[in-house]
Amino acid sequence: MSPPTPDPSAESIPAPRLYRWTDRVVIGAVIASFASGFAQFGVVAALGSVARTFGHLVHGATLADQAGLSGTKLGVGLAILRLASLGGLPLTGLADRFGRRRMLIVTVGLGLVVTILSAASPGYWWFVAIFACGRPLLSATNALSEVIAAEQTDSTGRAKAMALVAAAYGIGAGLTAIIHSLAANALGFRGYFLLAIVPLALLPLVNRWVSEPDRFAIEVAAREHVVPALGAVGPKFRRRLMILATLGFALSFITGPANSFVFLYAQNIVHLSGVLTAAMVVCAGATGLIGLLVGRWMADHLGRRVTGALGMAGLGVCGVAMYAGPRYALVGGYVLGIMFGSIFAPAGGALVNELFPTAVRASASGWFLAAGVVGAVAGLVVFGAVADVGSRFALAAQCTFIPAALMAIGFWGLPETKGRELEDLWPD
Repeated sequence: MSPPTPDPSAESIPAPRLYRWTDRVVIGAVIASFASGFAQFGVVAALGSVARTFGHLVHGATLADQAGLSGTKLGVGLAILRLASLGGLPLTGLADRFGRRRMLIVTVGLGLVVTILSAASPGYWWFVAIFACGRPLLSATNALSEVIAAEQTDSTGRAKAMALVAAAYGIGAGLTAIIHSLAANALGFRGYFLLAIVPLALLPLVNRWVSEPDRFAIEVAAREHVVPALGAVGPKFRRRLMILATLGFALSFITGPANSFVFLYAQNIVHLSGVLTAAMVVCAGATGLIGLLVGRWMADHLGRRVTGALGMAGLGVCGVAMYAGPRYALVGGYVLGIMFGSIFAPAGGALVNELFPTAVRASASGWFLAAGVVGAVAGLVVFGAVADVGSRFALAAQCTFIPAALMAIGFWGLPETKGRELEDLWPD
């Protein structure tokens, strides 16, 4: 009996070259994520300064009196900035056509330039408009950093790579908060946003280190490859995409207002000093590192679903505590909230990239990003409107965060992917 004839089409497809999670091809994406966090989080850390610069502070009981601008005005402005991130969907989807590396370099470079230009804003709505032009670019940068890190690593290093990308984003965001807390008076509102020139100087390093993942190159070279429609995801993937989108919406319904109002609340409402605010951020950095280590271990040993659900539920509880009133609740809620968000990051980032094949992976990440944008916008509007009623931040947090946290049950509508290679999940 003659041996079976090998399948020539299978032999013609080479195995992708994979890297360790500490190799330069991954670190380049990590640097881009750092730049994205540094630039995007600036508006959150400096929201109090923006409100004071373009508003009018008086002694009174309303949020507008204490912050300089009303909660509704601030909420609408932040909602516009978040809504602008919907532009990240087509930008991320373009990576399925033109490549991950090319789009990453374009988005991070242009996003940082626009952030620098926002320092010249003559008024509040001008600032919102200019900064909004950079948000889709920076949001796409973060999504593409995760896609590149996922495609360049194997199953043993993927959650670690996701944790590293999340840590870089968190370090960039935390650094802006510390700088603003300690040097707001010296730098001023405009000098603070000019600091985006620092991560921009790292762009040549990103350009040198990041390479196109072999998984994408092989997909493009395949004979049956069809260039995907922009942002399109096939019918057989849409059920899980809908579940992921719902989870992304609920997650951002919490994190949008929780992260966006916290520094304004600390500086203009609770009157936490700059030194204490900086100390709070530093402590959050430590708990964030612990959360990433715990989240990475849980994602690889207990599974993506249980880890993601725990992180999301913890975020909701900590968000309620953060706006409960006392200063210790603010500090404790923020510090623990960063930890739970870090627990979520490795599992959430891995799951989004593992549930879809290479041909539509970036597009699926774009849809997850878009769902998060809509959730953040809705959360900001609801939170800001409720907070306007007698500065009821505690009530706003309860109305916003608790219902969204209950949506974590949706993780059990998705398949578990821990310990699986992308080629095993999508052999065709």
